[in-house]
Amino acid sequence: MRYKVLLVGNNKATIEDMFLHANSILECQSTSIRFDDIVCHLKYFQPHVLVYCMHNETRDTMSQLITIKHTKLERKTPFFLVATQEDCDEMRKMSAEFADVSLIKPITALQIAEKITEYMKRNFSIQEEEAPTAAPLISAEQQKTQELLDDIESMFEDAPITSRKHILVVDDDFRMLKLIKRYLDDTYDIATAINGKVALKFLETKMTNLILLDYEMPEENGPAVLEKLRANPVTSSIPVIFLTGINDRKKIQQVLMLKPQGYLLKPIDHDKLVETIEKTIG
Repeated sequence: MRYKVLLVGNNKATIEDMFLHANSILECQSTSIRFDDIVCHLKYFQPHVLVYCMHNETRDTMSQLITIKHTKLERKTPFFLVATQEDCDEMRKMSAEFADVSLIKPITALQIAEKITEYMKRNFSIQEEEAPTAAPLISAEQQKTQELLDDIESMFEDAPITSRKHILVVDDDFRMLKLIKRYLDDTYDIATAINGKVALKFLETKMTNLILLDYEMPEENGPAVLEKLRANPVTSSIPVIFLTGINDRKKIQQVLMLKPQGYLLKPIDHDKLVETIEKTIG
């Protein structure tokens, strides 16, 4: 089984190595360290494991992740901590129960993937045995979901406000998501979505300053997603820039009729991307 893994944290090198070397073993997805982005990815991406790649994190960020860990989520999600011994000790002081598994650096992406796979296989059989005794009712699950939403809303009131602008990148190519995140995350808060469905779910409860949208995606392509965004009063004013390898003149004209704020051809040029974003949202 290819387990879904959500990668979080400031250790960009570890996250990039996971995409580069472990994505054939695990289905990797990353998000920014913003509280609401992490909660939204946990709910809609539904990872089997969250991997916190820690590096020079603020205590506020650490506190937010501890809060998320102890929130009553719809499904139990093991938290893996990848950090130096010093950082692991610091996190343990704040919350002894934060990490289900702590992995001390240096450690390779393949070693992390192996540890995740071993952990999930070992605990899956336990869950199978315990499952019959749980017998949850549908109404109880619905109640838990509502309680989660209520908890999240109350947490947002106390969450620190960031001055950085937020960008949602929508692309089914994990290499492109990784590339754009590397280009932009020094300046902007970046969240990623692997398809239009996940992006639209994200925007049901969260807002972003800009959407970078791929043209060719499974199920719903970029133009279909943009049409839904423009039809919804809540999202109709969000700027959208297309990132695509499609250079067919007719298709480009069809997209331009939807009035996106920009259209950049792949391979993406770093300077042109940054220039276009700065002109659009600053």
